Amino acid sequence: MQQPQTVFFVGKPGSGKGTQAALLAKHTGWPVYTAGDRFRALAKEETPMGHKLRAELDAGTLMPVWFATYLYLDALFSIPEGQSAIFDGFNRKPTEAELILDSLKWLGRSFAIIYLETSHEEVKKRIQLRAQTSGRADDHEVENRLKEYETYTEDAIGLFRDAGVLITINGEQAPETVAADVRAALKIA
Repeated sequence: MQQPQTVFFVGKPGSGKGTQAALLAKHTGWPVYTAGDRFRALAKEETPMGHKLRAELDAGTLMPVWFATYLYLDALFSIPEGQSAIFDGFNRKPTEAELILDSLKWLGRSFAIIYLETSHEEVKKRIQLRAQTSGRADDHEVENRLKEYETYTEDAIGLFRDAGVLITINGEQAPETVAADVRAALKIA
């Protein structure tokens, strides 16, 4: 029996993290824990927290580390023993990256960080297309989201690279080709 895997997708907004998480889940049957979906669901609540979240999401800014950390740990600790899992969007700031490394080491879970490498031009094109149908306000804030990526996420990716757990995949290929590359890198038949 293969040891459970915990797979994280990281990359620029619009790099295909959600698509690849869904394709890997379809192939493996593993559950996906998505930060953005959870934040958007909470933003719909008519509470002070929901209103604040909605404003932050609409502006395209990343959530506070403490909030992302809470959602990540809540999801991680709910995974049954022996089950693999996929995470999308919980590793966007250096503090979150350090927490991921520490928590998985503490739990003794095998894991990999998949970095979907894409150019700014490609993600701008993808987000503009997605904005036409997604209904996501943050898709209209692509420049701000890329600035947040450069400010925070590039450093988080550096931490994963330094820890030797980062797997870089060309995210500009067709989704099916990227998915095949992800499975090959994870040694999943």
